[in-house]
Amino acid sequence: MIFSFDLLINAIISGILIGGFYAAVTAGVSLSFGILDIVNIAHPAFIILGSYVAYIVNTTLGVDPILTAIVAMPLFYVLGAGIYQIYYVAFERRGQESLRGLAFFFGLLFITEVTLVLYFGVDYRYVDARYIGPSWHFGMMDVPFRILVPCLVSLLLITALQLILTKTFIGRAIMAVAQDQLALRLMAVDPIRIKRIAFGISIATASLAGAFLIIIQPVEPSVGREYIGRVFAICVLGGMGSLPGTVIAAMLLGIVESLTSTFYGPSWAPAVSFGFLLLTLAVRPAGLLGR
Repeated sequence: MIFSFDLLINAIISGILIGGFYAAVTAGVSLSFGILDIVNIAHPAFIILGSYVAYIVNTTLGVDPILTAIVAMPLFYVLGAGIYQIYYVAFERRGQESLRGLAFFFGLLFITEVTLVLYFGVDYRYVDARYIGPSWHFGMMDVPFRILVPCLVSLLLITALQLILTKTFIGRAIMAVAQDQLALRLMAVDPIRIKRIAFGISIATASLAGAFLIIIQPVEPSVGREYIGRVFAICVLGGMGSLPGTVIAAMLLGIVESLTSTFYGPSWAPAVSFGFLLLTLAVRPAGLLGR
């Protein structure tokens, strides 16, 4: 290991920026798994789908991938609401949402991946934007815009979601649906409709996270598998359903991974980061901001 203060500073900055991206990737899982208790293993597949939507529009029309993702978010919302309705009718209403529901989402994951492979192949795809390539140099710090821009937009996304959950009636209903569905019914609110809205929002965030992913690195259909364990780990570490906790956990995990990759090699990063997760949960089982 070669230690350098410059390397240390840049590793921490890189970890924070990557952590911002991880927060966007995990935001949807915090809603579906943390609040609705739906183990959506297929969430990374929708992120990859968002990457390919950004790729298609960018290569054909030259539109910025983040702008494309924002425009596509309503379509992903409708897709998510439709998927929840199928999940509810087929599994949740019958009380079979555990193993059979999990198999349903595994099926969605593989169907999405195989469809993308058949149509696009296994070649890596990338996008073009003005902020991909340039970096901001300040003293010993080197900040690449291709990571900085997704991090900043990700924080805006998390802030908007947190405001929706805490300041709007629908948001408070989403928070309440995981605690007392009977109370919601007594207030003339349909819990299934609220869950459909929440799940739609969780999938809509995948569009933006997918654009961030293809900005940061080239993608191919199976890349999403790398994030399945990571997103659920961040969700649990931050505290189930806590978006601020998700941001803190994502940045901590990003810093741990970046420091490990910089000083010990990238092959050690997953082991150290998940070891950090287990150590944290041993001290605080509810997560950093869990109740």
